[in-house]
Amino acid sequence: MSTLTDPRTAQQAPQADQGPAGGRVGSGILDARLMLRSLPDAVRKLDPRVMVKSPVMFVVLIGSVLTTVLAALDPGDWFGWAITGWLWLTTLFGNLAEAVAEGRGRAQAETLRRARTDTVARRITGAGSGFGPGTGSGSGSGEERVAGTELRIGDLVVCEAGDTVPGDGDVVEGVASVDESAITGESAPVIRESGGDRSAVTGGTKVLSDRVVIRITTKPGETFIDRMIGLVEGAARQRTPNEIALNILLASLTIVFLLAVVSLQPFAVYAGAEQSMIVLTALLVCLIPTTIGALLSAIGIAGMDRLVQRNVLAMSGRAVEAAGDVSTLLLDKTGPITLGNRQAAAFVPVAGVGEEELAGAARLSSLADETPEGRSVVALAEERHGPYEREAAADGAEWIAFTARTRMSGVDLDGRRVRKGAARSVTAWVRERGGEVPDDAGGIADRIAAAGGTPLLVALEDARGPWVLGVVHLKDVVKEGMPERFAELRRMGIRTVMITGDNPLTAKAVAEEAGVDDFLAEATPEDKMALIKREQAGGRLVAMTGDGTNDAPALAQADVGVAMNTGTSAAKEAGNMVDLDSDPTKLIEITRIGKQLLITRGALTTFSIANDVAKYFAIIPAMFAVAYPSLDRLNIMRLASPDSAILSAVVFNALIIVVLVPLALKGVRYRPAGADTMLRRNLGLYGLGGLIAPFAGIKLLDLLISLIPGIG
Repeated sequence: MSTLTDPRTAQQAPQADQGPAGGRVGSGILDARLMLRSLPDAVRKLDPRVMVKSPVMFVVLIGSVLTTVLAALDPGDWFGWAITGWLWLTTLFGNLAEAVAEGRGRAQAETLRRARTDTVARRITGAGSGFGPGTGSGSGSGEERVAGTELRIGDLVVCEAGDTVPGDGDVVEGVASVDESAITGESAPVIRESGGDRSAVTGGTKVLSDRVVIRITTKPGETFIDRMIGLVEGAARQRTPNEIALNILLASLTIVFLLAVVSLQPFAVYAGAEQSMIVLTALLVCLIPTTIGALLSAIGIAGMDRLVQRNVLAMSGRAVEAAGDVSTLLLDKTGPITLGNRQAAAFVPVAGVGEEELAGAARLSSLADETPEGRSVVALAEERHGPYEREAAADGAEWIAFTARTRMSGVDLDGRRVRKGAARSVTAWVRERGGEVPDDAGGIADRIAAAGGTPLLVALEDARGPWVLGVVHLKDVVKEGMPERFAELRRMGIRTVMITGDNPLTAKAVAEEAGVDDFLAEATPEDKMALIKREQAGGRLVAMTGDGTNDAPALAQADVGVAMNTGTSAAKEAGNMVDLDSDPTKLIEITRIGKQLLITRGALTTFSIANDVAKYFAIIPAMFAVAYPSLDRLNIMRLASPDSAILSAVVFNALIIVVLVPLALKGVRYRPAGADTMLRRNLGLYGLGGLIAPFAGIKLLDLLISLIPGIG
């Protein structure tokens, strides 16, 4: 069979620069330089209007101010100044934890800012679309060069190879390879094309090949990258319900201890052991849950930052927390589970025809088919039986492009006509020319359809008349590694449901191959919404991944809506997370980070409350041992003196915050386990650790402080 030059003109996309993922900020435990850069921010956060948002640390701030005044009234009181200094350091260290977490976000935002450039856009003017082959403009249209900041919603702009996309939008004509490494950190280019769910482009990305027309969908300053910058900097971050509840608990404990300390002084006076305000303030600061109060905000910010490090943008901390409790995951079939377009998987010839002859005819009839399915037929033929010779196109060849009306493509050449297309369309074409479709062709097509695939008939008309060569089997190609990923989700206690508009046969076949737990076929947007509401009514948190406009309502209804970055603008607007890698199984990592966030808060809260017990044993005996020598039995650490004991507890209270900052930023390691197991682990590791660590730390500090003249 003769071979012809492919009439398509798509260029080979060049490889993007290799190297670090777009200069992303590392996710190490702690960067000393970042901590130093965060110190000015920590000092600025001493503003009472900022501190009042954290009740525990606000009390520490008030205590620091009070002891400063008292120490100033007695300048020679070295002990008072020492307590005052360490109380201020406690306040500063608490602010530093949050400042470091926010600083990592700002560093990431600076990377994104470098991707946001002031570009010149080629805006289309006039009535046409501006996308005429080889002409540079449509009939009655032209171009004007304007600043990207002047673009408005609905404007059409032209981008060619080498151009930077001037703003967020959707490709309305053409197909191109786009470098999104500035946004996603991935060096491999992606394809963006008109129609379907892979039409969205982001301002600041670069077109590598071909030419497209883009319709702008956002105003200047409101682009996706602008939103990313604001979110990773924490400007739009609000406290989550869990965080608010924990703050209320900490505030309640603070009030309880405040009342206890205030009521303690009358008893001390009665017992002849009146305490100074500096000592009482030190006692209060050491007894309230200062550690978790200082680290609470840092834990939440760091959770969102860990998602950014994995190329997931969370629109709110609430979404990150909800991900930790997700029990049902709904996935759209096309895109999240399958590659997005049906692809040619096999050539099945009828009796008397060889596979190579069928593949050659299928390839030839697909050269003018610009659909992804048509291109996959060419690719499979060349993979199985190519490479084919590339000759100059013969004079007189008439290419028949695929259209939705004919549902066929082909070529007329040298008295031969080759057609490939939907079984019904090709069957009608053969019969119109006096031919018949053999029974085995119909049987092959039926078997493929029953297995959930799509049969495409290939027919040839030559001197012998019209006859069918065989069938091309199109199928949804499940992404590599999906069954293993879904098995892991199942082990995490998450039920997976595939949602598709396909018929039940196709849905069942894909669901079995992918390994999901259940599927919903012939689903409409209303069906998706109804399923989510049913799950939520049963007390379950639901996560939804999707990339199409028809997924937008479900993404908005879900507790965790993860939109693919390759999807439409509507999907990204509706979700509360955007996966920049467009990997639907990223939900495994999202869920892990959500659980890690909740576990980290629980672990550090347990540690904070437990270490208060040790500080109690350090300070209370020191305060009253002189008046009541029998209380010295409680001095189980055998601390050197009352002043040394109190100062050691205050110093430890400050330093433990710095020690735990890396854990707050990195998070406690998550291991799939039941709630009972996790509770025992928390109590055993962080509860017991919270009791033991202060005893050892305060004793060591006491040994050092007791060496100071006038204290020991």
